[in-house]
Amino acid sequence: MQAVESMISDTVYKRVLKLMGNRFEISVVADDKEWAEYRINLAIAEIQRIENLITTFSDDSQTNQINAHAGIAPVKVNREVFDLIARSLKISELTQGAFDITYGSIDKSLWNFDLNMKTLPDAATAQAAVRLINYQNVILDNENTTVFLKEAGMRIGFGGIGKGYAADKAKAVLQTEGVKSGIVNAAGDLITWGTQPNGKPWTIAIADPDQETTPFSTLNISNMAIATSGNYAKYVVINGKKYSHTIDPKTGLPVSGIKSVSIISPSAEFADAMATPVTVMGAYVGLDLINQLQNVACVIITDDSNVYTSKNINIK
Repeated sequence: MQAVESMISDTVYKRVLKLMGNRFEISVVADDKEWAEYRINLAIAEIQRIENLITTFSDDSQTNQINAHAGIAPVKVNREVFDLIARSLKISELTQGAFDITYGSIDKSLWNFDLNMKTLPDAATAQAAVRLINYQNVILDNENTTVFLKEAGMRIGFGGIGKGYAADKAKAVLQTEGVKSGIVNAAGDLITWGTQPNGKPWTIAIADPDQETTPFSTLNISNMAIATSGNYAKYVVINGKKYSHTIDPKTGLPVSGIKSVSIISPSAEFADAMATPVTVMGAYVGLDLINQLQNVACVIITDDSNVYTSKNINIK
């Protein structure tokens, strides 16, 4: 019997589609196409469920209910949304505010990152724009699962953590449904489990920010998640200096100095949430923080193309 079974070869079945406004790619290792496609459909349904829960593009989402009642009254949300907000606030504490879900309060007109942008806003204008960004003004009531934004005009959003959360949840659904190996890739934030059909671990290429098509290294990431935040996709150059689309929540000004940050961790949500604040904190402070955390690794490429890694990582 065993000889016959080993002849059935596993294949990677993939689906690419737009979810949460981003390109998602779901890959499942299986020996049967229909079996795989059914499970991919379940993962997609889970991501859509999360999108409906946390989107800011729909008036009746729980996120927008919270925002609509900012400065007015606490809003009762379901436990899942409450817990995601609570975890977000913990990451804000960990990063001393470099990660902050109340970034939604910033005036989008300040930062359009189009080619017409020739000057930075002055510091006072930027400071005024970020006045409402303060995670400490998100008041949680655990017993009643309510969320209250203290100041009128405050807004929360899950742009920095939502994709990773959705990837984790989709992976959980696939594993529950018997998928032994696979990848959920949420616009570059990806989580893997199991091995490739040939039995080798999943590996990822870390892109060289100057040549997006040429990776400078590969990492074994089986049973791990990786998220990358980089300025090579979206930035402006003003007076010869490159500014990334990542805004420092404290100053309202864009950060410079880092081309890309890749965070490796068992959770896509945590990797997703940590990539941006490490960019804001800068290479030395960011690495110092990562080196204090369990099961988290980091690769940073600075504007002058130096590569820095956390202590617990080996790049090939």
